[in-house]
Amino acid sequence: MTDDRAAADGSRPALPPGLAATLVLVRHGESTYVAEGRFQGRHDPPLSALGERQALLVARRLAERAGGVALPVPAGPPLGIWHSPLRRAAQTAALIAGAQPTRVPLHATERLTELAQGEWEGQLMAEVRRRWPAELAAWRATPALAQAPGGERLGDGARRVGDGLRDVIGALAVGDGRQDDSDLAGAAASERYDPVPGYPSAMPSEAAAEPWAALVAHDGIFRLCLLSLLDVPLARFWSFPFNLCAISVVALQQGVATLRAHNLSEHLAPLADQERAAEEARGERRGAL
Repeated sequence: MTDDRAAADGSRPALPPGLAATLVLVRHGESTYVAEGRFQGRHDPPLSALGERQALLVARRLAERAGGVALPVPAGPPLGIWHSPLRRAAQTAALIAGAQPTRVPLHATERLTELAQGEWEGQLMAEVRRRWPAELAAWRATPALAQAPGGERLGDGARRVGDGLRDVIGALAVGDGRQDDSDLAGAAASERYDPVPGYPSAMPSEAAAEPWAALVAHDGIFRLCLLSLLDVPLARFWSFPFNLCAISVVALQQGVATLRAHNLSEHLAPLADQERAAEEARGERRGAL
C-alpha cells in the first residue's frame, strides 16, 4: 500500500447507508492575494472588490436555483454553511447565508482552513519559482510526497479535512432524521435516487425534502474533500480544480458519494468583461496553491 493511498483511506468518512443528502462546495471569491498572484495558505487576505462581486453572484445563484440551468440541489435553504474561518471564505459564506430566504446557521471550522504553505505564503509565484524551483516542481509532480518548505503534508491535511466532513455528514444525518430507517436503507432507498443524470426521480417529493449543506473553503481543501469522498488516491490531488466562486455538488446516497456537478460558473457571466474574471473562468489563475 502506498503512502498516498493510506492517507486517503484514513481520511474517508463513513456514509450512513440510509442517508440521502447533498453537499454543495463553493470556493471563496478572489482575494487580494489572488489578484496579486501570491501564495495564500494560512495567510488571511480579504476579498478583493472583484471577489465580493463574485461572492454576491454565487450567493444569488444558490438562493434562486429555479432560474437558469437547474442545479442538482434539494429544495429549501441549506441546513447550515460550514466554512473556513479565513476572511476570504468567511466573507463569501456570510454573503451566501444572507441571500437565503430564511436564516441559515454559519459554522466556522478550523478543519476547513487552507493547507499551510510554509515559506511560500505571501510570496509572489515568480519569487517562489526563482527561490524554490526544485521544491515547487516536486509539489506539482508528487504532491503526496512533497510540500512547501515548512508547509503542511498532504496526508495530514487529508485527515483534518476528513474529520471536518464527518462533522458535516453527522449534522446532515441528524437533520435527515431517517438515516436509521431500514426501509430507506433497502429497496425503497433505490427508488428515491437514480444515479444516472437526466432521469426524473421516482419520488420527487421526498427528494425535495432532503437536507443539504454548503461548504465554503479553499482550492486545496476541496481537492482533498473530493479525493476523500470519492476514495481517490492523494496522488491525484491536482485532478480536481476549483475555480473561484464556482459550484460543485456531491450527492450522498445509499452510502455512496456521487459527483453531480463540478465547477459550475455560468452565474459569473456578468463579470466576463473583466480580464481577471475571464482568466479565472478559463482556469488560468491560481490562488492558494
